[in-house]
Amino acid sequence: MAKRKAVVDKTHCVACGCCTSACKLQAITVFRGIYAQVSDRCVGCAKCASICPADAIRVESST
Repeated sequence: MAKRKAVVDKTHCVACGCCTSACKLQAITVFRGIYAQVSDRCVGCAKCASICPADAIRVESST
């Protein structure tokens, strides 16, 4: 089964913090107020991607 994980497009991220609030696992942090970073705790639920106002997060599958 492929593991899903959120990926942040740093060029579109506005570091608003909406994704950090949406993540129940605290798998996302805002790095130095510049962009969001996703940790290994991410399970790929896509809550962060659905709430991102900049459309900077997508969920990818890896094998």
